[in-house]
Amino acid sequence: MATAISLAFSLFLTPVFLKGFRRIGWGQVIRTPEDIANPNHEAKRGTPTMGGVIFILGTIVGYFAGTFFGGTTPALSAMLVLWLMVGFGIVGFIDDYMKVRSQRSLGLSGWRKIVGQLAVLIPFGVVALNFPNSLDQYPASGFVSLFRDISWLNLFAFGAVLGWALYLIWISVIGVATSNSVNLTDGLDGLAAGAGVFVVGSYGLIAFWQFKQSCVGEGWNTVGCYEVREPLNLATVAAAFAGGLIGFLWWNAPKAKVFMGDVGSMAIGGVVTAMAILTRTELLLFVIAGIFVISSGSVILQRLYFKLTRGRRLFLMSPFHHHLEMRGWAEVTIVVRLWIIAGLLAASAVGLFYVDWFAQASNG
Repeated sequence: MATAISLAFSLFLTPVFLKGFRRIGWGQVIRTPEDIANPNHEAKRGTPTMGGVIFILGTIVGYFAGTFFGGTTPALSAMLVLWLMVGFGIVGFIDDYMKVRSQRSLGLSGWRKIVGQLAVLIPFGVVALNFPNSLDQYPASGFVSLFRDISWLNLFAFGAVLGWALYLIWISVIGVATSNSVNLTDGLDGLAAGAGVFVVGSYGLIAFWQFKQSCVGEGWNTVGCYEVREPLNLATVAAAFAGGLIGFLWWNAPKAKVFMGDVGSMAIGGVVTAMAILTRTELLLFVIAGIFVISSGSVILQRLYFKLTRGRRLFLMSPFHHHLEMRGWAEVTIVVRLWIIAGLLAASAVGLFYVDWFAQASNG
């Protein structure tokens, strides 16, 4: 229900939003280095942007409607996902608005973006490690996790003060790195939205499996069970977000009639960050969101190689999808191929997650 409502919201209401975007002048600014180097990007000038607002609203409507019709109530864990989605989206919106208003590609500086992200992440982290439920479960954990908490990677092993510092630094690194990686991936029509469907959809599957194999509640099972708090609500909010992205993708796929803008890419990063932390699969994020890692990794490699070789380039242009453009690949070809890679990586991560459960269940 959450997926269907969110999808319908984005699919059918996007044209209504686009009329409003055009009326107030929310058009894409084309002045970045990659746009100048790619003449085909000039044709995108003026395309409505900040479309991320649409699937953010669709997710909120879909989640609350889904919980209502499903006979459940909104839970703290899902509220934390929505908090990061909206908070990161606001940071991106401010960046987009500054670009559109000045008609320049310069919005918030890198450090100001990070400060804004930290202003959202710190309250998220504090709340997530407080306010236990009646079963003494917290939304987040003080351990680093892979498929579940890793017992020997306790961030609070050296005391509460240092533990809180390490914990907040850890979730901040995850959040800033993930959101900016999604932002770098959002360079071609539909690329970030399509990849986001695979990533967030996979997190929805993981959360639902955790619900069915929960250590407490309706799905009680002691063998290989999960201590995740409110996994069904996490699955619901992930399903709502994935549905919103699918509906938006109808209008964002090549040739895009609307761009998500930083408000959209940052929101995707916020949801992926929250799902990784709250499902206790933080290190698995590198695989399940591997397509975003490829984008940010290619930028890092390009800069390192440039400095080490004193001016030589590893790629014709970074991120990697722009390198493929410069090699003459058609935009739609690049997008579809990278969607396939995103799907394979996300499916592999879900498979590894299941293998871990199967191994523990077999040993038990």
